Amino acid sequence: MNHVVFFLVPGVHLLDLAGPAQVFSTAADFGHPWTLGYVAERPEVRTAQGLPLVAGLTWPELGPDDLIVVPGWRAAGEATPAIGPGPLRMLREHHARGGTVASVCAGADALGRAGLLDGRRCTTHHDVQDELARRHPRAIVVPDVLFTTDDRVVTSAGIASGIDLALHLVATRHGPAVAAQVAREMVVYARRNGHEPQTSAMLRHRAHLDDTVHRAQNLIDSRFDRALPLAVLASAAGVSERTLTRLFTRATGLTPLRYQQTLRLERAEHLISHGATVDSAARSVGFEDPRMLRRLRARTA
Repeated sequence: MNHVVFFLVPGVHLLDLAGPAQVFSTAADFGHPWTLGYVAERPEVRTAQGLPLVAGLTWPELGPDDLIVVPGWRAAGEATPAIGPGPLRMLREHHARGGTVASVCAGADALGRAGLLDGRRCTTHHDVQDELARRHPRAIVVPDVLFTTDDRVVTSAGIASGIDLALHLVATRHGPAVAAQVAREMVVYARRNGHEPQTSAMLRHRAHLDDTVHRAQNLIDSRFDRALPLAVLASAAGVSERTLTRLFTRATGLTPLRYQQTLRLERAEHLISHGATVDSAARSVGFEDPRMLRRLRARTA
């Protein structure tokens, strides 16, 4: 029986905790030996979302096959919660004994305080990457990836990416088929690799306030793998083709066609990273000629 122990600090984010916990709990439901534990420096920990949690004060005996996870918290900068020397020592000693330590989001700061990020690749949520690098200058902070692994120190971007991190750990321990089984049970769309970006193209180009462009994007997002003439998009948005192109470019920096190609390319790269050929990925995302996908990939290489 393997332990996964979550170390909780005040202000812990519920999804940073619940996502990975659900992964390991589901793996245990399928017969894989994981027991979950929750440890804190006080018996009750209030989450960032206001829900109080009850945790133990005593760490279980941990071996090399066990895992410690530090979920992230809301506070940042000077408001970062204090962590006593005991838990930091536990993180260091567990790793020194051959165990794995992991963090979600701002939890990477706890690993840094324990000295476990020095000289190692790590990541965190894109909002606090610069802060992590400032606090721990010997750490190698990798921007805009979902998770990193370096010598049994595993860090993830935060929030939902904690699920990706946990699925990766399950795949490493029990094989990719088990991780896929867990993801399917959790209704997770797809298991993402660590090097994939934290923000998808759909999110990167949605930070504007133009309702007309959002309406066009809604249609492109749902049908990016099919032909979408500009006239169809303009009709759905309720404007002329010329007006849509002008508004779309001003709001996103891309033409509607380039935005569609960006979505296709991102999805194709995901398929290729999971073993698809370039030709099959091109067909899956709507390119009639795989050479178009090859040209787009070459531009971004």
